[in-house]
Amino acid sequence: AVVAREAGEQGKRRNDHYAHLTVHGVLHLLGYDHQSETEAAQMEDIERAILAGLKIADPYR
Repeated sequence: AVVAREAGEQGKRRNDHYAHLTVHGVLHLLGYDHQSETEAAQMEDIERAILAGLKIADPYR
């Protein structure tokens, strides 16, 4: 329910938002974080690349 609500609020497809959250979570499990601006930029770049490979638009636009 939360993913569907957030996707609607952000104007995203539910499945795309779910994929983004999954990728984001897996990156955390692999040790990535976003405590600093540098870490956040690195993590977001990796997320964008993975999602682009899945034909999912940049979630930060």
